[in-house]
Amino acid sequence: MRQKKIRFFLQIGVLFLIITCNFCSAQQCEFDNRSIDSTTFAETRTALNQLSVDQFEKRVFTNEFATIPYRFLLPKNFNPKKKYPLVITFHNSSRIGTDNENQLEHLARTWVRGDIYAKFNCFVIAPQFEKRSSNYEPNQDDILIAKPSRDAQQILGLIDNIETEYPNIDINRIYLIGYSMGASTTQNLMRLAPDKFAAMISIAAVPDLSNLNAFKRKNIWLIHGEKDSENPYVGSKILYEKLQGNHRLKFTTFKNLQHNNIVIPFLLTDELHKWLFTKHR
Repeated sequence: MRQKKIRFFLQIGVLFLIITCNFCSAQQCEFDNRSIDSTTFAETRTALNQLSVDQFEKRVFTNEFATIPYRFLLPKNFNPKKKYPLVITFHNSSRIGTDNENQLEHLARTWVRGDIYAKFNCFVIAPQFEKRSSNYEPNQDDILIAKPSRDAQQILGLIDNIETEYPNIDINRIYLIGYSMGASTTQNLMRLAPDKFAAMISIAAVPDLSNLNAFKRKNIWLIHGEKDSENPYVGSKILYEKLQGNHRLKFTTFKNLQHNNIVIPFLLTDELHKWLFTKHR
């Protein structure tokens, strides 16, 4: 009788271990049912618009292929003897231009919120593209896919320049984040140079499906609204499904949000920043 009990508990233990291991290695898929009313939408955007962006230095990167204006943020109380992460944030298509101002959309502005700037010390690059940084076209399955522009590919050279200028950048903590066209650009760059980046957050993207091996073991957070009719939700869903087995992949679906309000839940929190800062190459 005693041996049967021991065998029973051993079997339960093995079963629990198997379930636990499967859970730990599984991708994260979560659904969020919240809605954003017009008041919350307006108040959130106003709060970000009122932030000063003077801390973002105006710069221009030039090489033989492109001239790219960008804004550059030093860590608060910058110490040349310390190592800091580097964040590259990409704007959506409504911010295309050359004024070196308009690319500081709401997602980029979160980095100079008082609480974020103090808590998440890092370098931030916010480039501006004169033309689309990511172009969309249907694949053989009639799914929109994203391809990087020539200018977008030059961001890798810009990063190399910044790393040379600031050797105290933590090369194991270089992060990509973007919304809409900018989210597609994060995927394009992760695909082009997967060994360069520790993590990416891609919000409402048209996916880059051209080299899924580049994404297999990367820290990726896909965020999309199920009601998005501009960059169809199905693209993120397909990318998530094609990356089965990557336990570092997280997919958040907002069931009631659309393209234009998908970033609102994150603009006054530190959820995105906190997730990025736990990731290493």
